Amino acid sequence: METIAAISTPLGYGGIGIIRISGKDAFNVVEKIFKPKNEKNKEIKGYNMKYGNIFDSKGKNIDEVLVTYFVSPKSFTTENMCEINSHGGPIIVKRILELCLNNGARLAEPGEFTKIAFMNGRIDLTQAEAIIDMINSKTRKEQDASMKQLEGELSREINEIRDLIMQKMVDIEASIDYPEYDIEEVSKENLRQMLIEVEDRLKTLHNSFENGKMIKDGIKMAIIGKPNAGKSSLLNAILKEERAIVTELEGTTRDIIEEFVVIEGIPVKVVDTAGIRNETKDKIEEIGIKKAKEMAKNADLVIYMLDSTKELDEEDNEILKTIEQKKAIIILNKQDLQPVISPKTEELIRINKPIIQMSALKREGIESLYSKIAEMFNLGEIEIDDSITVTNERHKEIIKNVLENTQESIATIDNNLPVDITTVSIKQMLDGLGEITGTTASEDIINDIFKKFCLGK
Repeated sequence: METIAAISTPLGYGGIGIIRISGKDAFNVVEKIFKPKNEKNKEIKGYNMKYGNIFDSKGKNIDEVLVTYFVSPKSFTTENMCEINSHGGPIIVKRILELCLNNGARLAEPGEFTKIAFMNGRIDLTQAEAIIDMINSKTRKEQDASMKQLEGELSREINEIRDLIMQKMVDIEASIDYPEYDIEEVSKENLRQMLIEVEDRLKTLHNSFENGKMIKDGIKMAIIGKPNAGKSSLLNAILKEERAIVTELEGTTRDIIEEFVVIEGIPVKVVDTAGIRNETKDKIEEIGIKKAKEMAKNADLVIYMLDSTKELDEEDNEILKTIEQKKAIIILNKQDLQPVISPKTEELIRINKPIIQMSALKREGIESLYSKIAEMFNLGEIEIDDSITVTNERHKEIIKNVLENTQESIATIDNNLPVDITTVSIKQMLDGLGEITGTTASEDIINDIFKKFCLGK
C-alpha cells in the first residue's frame, strides 16, 4: 500500500493543525523532515509523542511541532501512522504537507484513512458511516446515536441476525447436497420459527428509523405569510440575533433564508420565505414567492404568520386552503398592537390548526411555539436509550428489502412448498444484511460512501 498524507484539521487559523500520514513508509517520510529535540532516543514506540522541529530540504526551520507515532497494527488504519501537530496557520500546515508529499507520500483522497481502516478490517461499513455522521452531527442526540453505531451496536445486531439465518442455510444446503449422509433435515416449523424471530428483529430496526430520521435530519419548518406579517422578525426571535432584515416596507425578504435551531435535542431547519401575494411587478419578488410556495409544499411543518391587526382577506383564505392537509401552526402576530382577529375568528376555527398569539418583534410567545412543535412531533419521547436506532437511509432501505425477503420465505413455508425453495429468498437476506456491514457490499457502494468524507479523515 502507498503511504498517504493529508491535513486532518479544517483549513483556517487556529491553535493547532494536524497533518496525518499512514502507510508502510510513514515513519521514513517523517524522519526526513522532523528532528526531535532529544536525538539520543531514536526508537519509535507506539502511542509515543516526540517534540522537535520540521525542516525543509535546505535545512530551514519551518515549525516547532509534536509528532505522535502509532505502530502497526495498533493504529486507526492498522498501518504505521504519524500525526504532526503543528501551529494552526494555513500556510504552516500546507508547507508541512507539501514536505511530506515531496518525501515519499501522496495526497490522500477524501475518506481514504477511514477506507483503509475498513479494508483492513478494523471497522465495518456501518462504523465507517458512523464516523461521518459524528463529524456532521448538529445535536447531542445525533452525536449520541452516531457514537452507539460507532461502538458497533448496529453491527452486532445485524451480525446476530445474519448468524441465525446462516446456521439454518448451512443445514438446508447440507441436507440437499449430501443426501447419502445421515444429516437431519431442517423441518419447516423449525425454519419458520427462525424466520419469525428474524422478522420481529428486522421490524424493530425498521420501525426505529422514524425516530432515527428525526434525530439525524430533524424537522424542516417553513415560515410563510403575506408581506410584512412578521416572518423575518420571527426568524430573528428564534435565532436570538438579527439574521434577517426587518423593515416596514413590504417585500423586504425576496429569497430563502435557512438556519438551524435545536428544540428538545432535535435539529429544526427554520426557513424564512418571501411574503406571498397574488400580484407583484417585481420579477425578483415573483421568484421569491414561487420558492416560498415550494418550500411550504415540501416542509414537515408550516408556520403561517398572520398580522393580527388586519382582517383576513381572500389571499389569506387561499393560503389557509394550501395548508389544510399539512402539519401547520397559525401564528397571530403583533399582539402588542391592536389585534382585530383572534383564535375565535370563524375562518381559523374552521381550519382546525393550533393557534399561537405572539409578538415576534418583542420576542413574546416563542416558548409557546417551541412547546407546540415538541408536542406535535412527540420530541420529548425521542431518546437514545438501550435500543438500537437506525438513522441511515441506506440501512433502512436494505432492512426493508430483507424484511420483504423474510416475509416471502414465511409465505413459501405457509403454502407448504418444499424447504429448499426458500433458499433463494434466504440467500438474498444474507446478501442484503452483508451490504449493511460491508461483507457483501459492491465496490461502487463502498466508493460512494467514502466520497462523502472530508479530506484527512
